Amino acid sequence: MNSQSDRIIFQRKSEPKENAATLLVPQGWEVEGGIFRANFFTEQVSAQNIEAKVDLSIKKDSPGTVMLRIVPEIKYSDPRYQMSGFFQVGSSYMGLTVCPIMPPAQFLSQMMFPWAHPQACQAQMINAQPWEEYANKYRQESAKHGIPIQYDGAEVTFSYEELGVRYKEKACTIIENLGQLAMGQWSNKSTYYYRAPADEFEDWEPVLFLISRSWQFNPQWLIQEQANQQMLTGSFNQAVSADRQRGQKMLETQHYIQNTLNEMLDHQRITNEEIRNDSYLTLTSQEEYINPYTNLVDYGSNQYNYRWVTEAGDEFYTNYESDNPNDAQGVLNRNDWKRTQVRPRRPLD
Repeated sequence: MNSQSDRIIFQRKSEPKENAATLLVPQGWEVEGGIFRANFFTEQVSAQNIEAKVDLSIKKDSPGTVMLRIVPEIKYSDPRYQMSGFFQVGSSYMGLTVCPIMPPAQFLSQMMFPWAHPQACQAQMINAQPWEEYANKYRQESAKHGIPIQYDGAEVTFSYEELGVRYKEKACTIIENLGQLAMGQWSNKSTYYYRAPADEFEDWEPVLFLISRSWQFNPQWLIQEQANQQMLTGSFNQAVSADRQRGQKMLETQHYIQNTLNEMLDHQRITNEEIRNDSYLTLTSQEEYINPYTNLVDYGSNQYNYRWVTEAGDEFYTNYESDNPNDAQGVLNRNDWKRTQVRPRRPLD
């Protein structure tokens, strides 16, 4: 690790617009964006805008030289499955953008990257690989309920220059394909990217990865969001009475998928078989710790020698044994920091 990331304090902060969730943010970093919704005074209710969307950035500085960005989900309609005639690519069909479905790596390079980096130049994709870890979680959830939905994921690494800085960036997405079940609807889910200057990327990657995995939903917000979606789904079904039966089935499926997201995130806590689990933790620069307040397993970075937590969920990482966040005034003006220990492994036969 370089000197600027040799010790780091994470504060658990709320999503700024609606307190929809909390996530770990390094002390002094900026949080920009958040939940956004359609303006129904100017927009008609459609399958695109029933759900809240999120566009959230966690940045080390205002230009975002070191940054994680959560990318909003956009719903598309593959024209091959439309029932009401042919719509040109780029047009709107029931509120969905008409576009043939594409593999996830292609989506990241052709759709996400130009949207996120309009000023980028000398861009190139330097690596692409399947993102099976998350795709399998989605597949397992849909299979549990017998819903024939296809999922495919990819993780892509880019290199590019923006405003005179050479960046390295990793981007991930899951492509959800409802196919004929919902008139060709498909969308990008769990999409995010993180970047740093190319010569600093290896140092900052564990920090950015930890932030990306720290999202925790606010249960009260989820309840209200579900109620909003039910109300808007009813309004949408009335507005499209000609396609009522198919539209209702599409939105019921869509609503179910959204409701299972929190459950899927909880499933990340399930411990795999020890050898495979340790290999996965090493691959993703993570470690499992026992939280002294909850006695539950936390996922944290494995790039530091010592980890401390507070009852509020803040985290402090350091490579120095002498660092005690309870000394003097206390880090973040708190004195309830406790060291976390690595989860003991069971003996292998």
